[in-house]
This record gives sequence, C-alpha cells and structure tokens, in this order.
Amino acid sequence: MRILHVLGKLDYGGVETWLVQVLRHIDRQKYQMDFLVHTTDRGLYDEEVRALGSRIVPCLSHTHPLQYAFNFRRVLRQYGPYDVVHSHVHHYSGYVLLLAAMARVPVRIAHSHSAPRSTEAFRGLGRPADPRNPYRRTMFLRTMFRRTMYRRTMQAMIGLCATRGLAVSAEAGDHLFSKNWRNYPEQWQLQHLGIDLSRFDIPVDRDSLRRAIGIPRDALVIGHVGRFVAAKNHAFLAEIARELIKLEPKAVFLLVGDGPLRSEIEAKVNGYSIEKHFIFAGLRSDVPALMKGAMDVFLFPSLYEGLGLALLEAQAAGLTSVVSDIVPGESDAIPSLVDRLALGHSASTWAHAVLAGARRTPRPHRRQLVEALAGRSIESSVSSLVATYQRTQRTERCAPASGRLS
Repeated sequence: MRILHVLGKLDYGGVETWLVQVLRHIDRQKYQMDFLVHTTDRGLYDEEVRALGSRIVPCLSHTHPLQYAFNFRRVLRQYGPYDVVHSHVHHYSGYVLLLAAMARVPVRIAHSHSAPRSTEAFRGLGRPADPRNPYRRTMFLRTMFRRTMYRRTMQAMIGLCATRGLAVSAEAGDHLFSKNWRNYPEQWQLQHLGIDLSRFDIPVDRDSLRRAIGIPRDALVIGHVGRFVAAKNHAFLAEIARELIKLEPKAVFLLVGDGPLRSEIEAKVNGYSIEKHFIFAGLRSDVPALMKGAMDVFLFPSLYEGLGLALLEAQAAGLTSVVSDIVPGESDAIPSLVDRLALGHSASTWAHAVLAGARRTPRPHRRQLVEALAGRSIESSVSSLVATYQRTQRTERCAPASGRLS
C-alpha cells in the first residue's frame, strides 16, 4: 500500500514526531510512506525519513490555490499512484482531499490534530476593535467573516471528499468535522496517538546530564516541551516562573523547543530579571532523557491542544505534570500524575501547584508506567492506523472515488 502524508514540514513537532515514529515501526515492506511538504527548507527529520526509504516531496504555493492544484497533480503523476492521501494540515485538508478526489485517489483521510477554537477567549479574537473607529471595526468584521467562510468551506470539502476522518481527541474532532460526526463511526473515528515507550527505558545518569546542561545538582527543575507559539502560552509560563522563584530561589526552568516567539519570551524573561533561572535548550532529540534525568516536574499551561503528546511523554517519564484544564482529558493516561488548573487562576496559584507537584512522592516504578501506558504506545497506534487503512481500502473498492462526489 502506498501512502502520501501531507504536512507543512518535517521538524520536531508533535505530529511530525508521531509520523516518524510510525515510519520506524510500520512494516515498510507492506506500507510505503511518502511525505508531501509545503516548503523546500530542510526539516530536522528529513535525513532519517529518507534513510528509512521514504521520499520527501515539496509541493509549493499552498497560498495560491490554482498553482498548488497544478503542483499537487504533478506530484501524484510523478511519484504516484497512491492508494492513500493522508492529510494533517487541519482546515486546509479540505482542499488537499478535494484535489486527491479529483485525481481519483481511492482513500482520502483528514486527520485533526488540534482544536484552536478553545483559545479564542484568551486571545481576544471574539472582541471587535474599538467601536468608535469605524475603519478598524469594518476591517475586523471583514477578517472574521473571511475566517468563518474559509473554515466552513473547508469543513464542507472535508465532509464531501474524505473517505475517513481521524481525530486525536473528541475536541479535535468537534473542531474540524461536522457537529454530528460521532454518530457516524464508520467514517469519522477517534484515534489517539501513541508514543515510543522504549525511548524511556534507557538508563540516565542524572548528575552527568544536569552537569552537561549547566543545571546545579540541587536545583528544582521545572520542565516544558513545546514550540514557541501562542498556543503553548509561554508568556504565562514566564509569569508563573516569576512567582515560583520567590517561593523557591533554586528553581530552574528548562524549556525545550524553538519557534517564532522564542525571542519574545526571552525578552520577557529578561524584563522580569529572572534570566539566570532559565535554560532555553532549543530543539533536542533526547527529550525522554531530559524528562527522566533533568526535570522534577512538568509545566504545560497551553491555551489549547489537540491531544498533548508531550504530556503523554512526561507521564511515561513518571513526572508529575501541572497542566491547563483546556488540554483534552484523553491526555491523562495516568491521572494520578496530572494536576489540572484553570487558566483563569493567578500565576501565584499556579506556582504553588507546581511546587507541590515537584515535591510529591517518588515517581512510580517503571513497570507501572509501562502497564498504564500500554494502550498509548506507538505499536498500538500503528496497529490502529494500519487497520484504518485496510478497512477504508476495502470499503472504497465497493464505492469508487468518483461516486463520493456525485
């Protein structure tokens, strides 16, 4: 079976990491996975993906629909035919799957990994500009109208062109699919992502690891893993840090990741004069080791998440996690390790909760963690995904692609 995954770029992100882990564990003799990306820039996973026998194919001009359609058709002609087009680009999946349907690709999957509507109240998107300024108010209304029409159009295309829809959480499904998607499990399906638990079996020398990163041996380390984007709420994390340092002067915040807002957050930390308590570690491939050996507690105050793979990884490492109550409950594989707080609480309240989580009893035994997370393993995830491909392919043999659009 030949599968074309569509995504922006193969960098260290939740979706991208999951896809690479799927590629590592799937039977590559039976399932050929290629990746269509929307850039010519090098991705951090590119080298490994190619070494595993997959092709990475740029398809540019996704902001220009006609040119993108031409490029997409050329990719299918040059590298196909494909049995499956599996799209991970949220609303834009509607257009991707329309093009795939027109090219008569039999299996077309829209995969919802996010639920950004949860953050509207926090970003003020639902509040118009100054009503006393007619121009700004008009521009705001036009922008909101265009966004609404884009979302509705793409959702309609997904409903028309997708032979299967997958959602990493119920909230992610609610955001991308039709309101009654749960009533049609034969087409729309909840399918949690898995993580590679074997990466947490590697022994870690805590003192050596901390020394290599520059963390004092007796420091209390609060960890976070995520891209520096608005959804991850690093600005509030910095506020929490300012309050927590008052309670625990030996606190160190270890932030793993990169992104467009990193410099802004670094400036905010400097403005609070707490920069000596922060380590911006950048992109790292050894997150399991950092969670096991460097971190004492995990902080995850996201404005929204589709699922939260970093939170699953923190649980696999046995860390207590303090998270926003907006993060989907499906992420709580081990509820005793997850403390939830509303984002409306003060930074001081969060700081006290983080400190309490860090001082909790020793981490659970490794065997307990593996047993609790067995259903969230990458092996389980690959098994579910393969079953979806096979089941959908059998169904589509009886309902040709052309029939879906009639």
